[in-house]
Amino acid sequence: MMMAGWLALGPATAQGNAQPEGGSQPLVFEGARLLPMAGEEIERGVLVIQGGKIIAVGAVGEVAVPAGAKRVDVSGRVIMPGVVDTHSHIGQVDGGDSSAPIQPEVRVLDSLNIRDARIQKARAGGITTVHVVPGSGHLLSGQTLYLKLRDGRATEDLLIRLPDGTVAGGIKMANGTNPRRDPPFPGTRAKAAALVRQEWVRAQEYRRKLEQAKEDPEKAPERDLALEALVEALEGRRLVHFHTHQFQDILTVLRLQKEFGFRLVLHHVSEAWKVAEEIAAARVPCSLIVLDSPGGKLEARDVSFRNGKALEDVGVSVAFHTDDPVTDSRLLIRSAALAVRAGMSRSKALAALTLEAAKILELENLVGSLEPGKDADFVVLSGDPLSVYSLVLQTWVEGKKVFDREDPQDRLYAEGGYGAGHDQPLSPDPWLAGEVY
Repeated sequence: MMMAGWLALGPATAQGNAQPEGGSQPLVFEGARLLPMAGEEIERGVLVIQGGKIIAVGAVGEVAVPAGAKRVDVSGRVIMPGVVDTHSHIGQVDGGDSSAPIQPEVRVLDSLNIRDARIQKARAGGITTVHVVPGSGHLLSGQTLYLKLRDGRATEDLLIRLPDGTVAGGIKMANGTNPRRDPPFPGTRAKAAALVRQEWVRAQEYRRKLEQAKEDPEKAPERDLALEALVEALEGRRLVHFHTHQFQDILTVLRLQKEFGFRLVLHHVSEAWKVAEEIAAARVPCSLIVLDSPGGKLEARDVSFRNGKALEDVGVSVAFHTDDPVTDSRLLIRSAALAVRAGMSRSKALAALTLEAAKILELENLVGSLEPGKDADFVVLSGDPLSVYSLVLQTWVEGKKVFDREDPQDRLYAEGGYGAGHDQPLSPDPWLAGEVY
């Protein structure tokens, strides 16, 4: 049964001034079962956050509570790190158009709608970090984005930035049946691979000219946005995220990676169980989708719930993703439960939602586990995350609550109903508040 107001954090200071969540006042969550992912589960734990960061994690009685902290009793609940979705289409994003099969210059950054209702539905599923990608109808459909699902009024408010200030993201590529269309798109698998190889060769030549121009600026080639993005991948500054399903297509991607040396994450890999040892030998991580109903594309007909176990058995790093709307973001945690049912270990399945997913996106220094110094991204659940009966009660990003099941609007996004598919209002929004006429 839901306890009304069980985690309502109202303003309270000695002077009566409001203290914002995630602000300077420490917040202490006491009594929940903690799943830190960086160590063993803690039956009755303490999580201390301040200024958007985790400052302490441990067992009740073993963690010093800071002076002036606001204490919250979460006994009977479960707290785990915020879920990391390694492949999603929330935000109504699009990529390349029909003019060419390879369009690396296209950016998700320029099409994201942060009012999309599916963003709040993702928060309702405990997702705090998400990799947003364009579709797979191209051999290369554009540049992707890694986002924090903070509250915000503009796309820039959700961006994750690298230490040098650049926007974090990768490149989305695909093979198999999706990009096979009428010319100029490829009509066969062999032609698809040939087109991709030729584009990587062009990028290598562009990089060679850029190197020469360092000594002689007169030799600088005309700026090419498409080739710039591919050079970033060749130099390891941008991960290549590759949509692929059938085992022969997986092997083609591994062959391309070996030839051109880009850093790679395999996505979907419905037939990974057929070539698990080859994937392991290439030391390439996999982002898996767990499909729980028949139908869909023919090339996924041999998808197996045993994919997670097969890859775990050979030491491949695994994450789970939604490919939302293929899997609803509110149900991503269920993917781990289905993988465990098929033989994957509980620890690896939970890590595939959190720490391993963060590692695959190279964000493990920020998110993925409950450790001091990391962002205060976490989920409060009513019970064990692998139980069908458990509910996401609250989702926190950088110490701020972004989903609360007790809030009627948030509950609508969690459960569905009229209005749950409408774009989200921005808060505070003077138009909706009737302050602008």
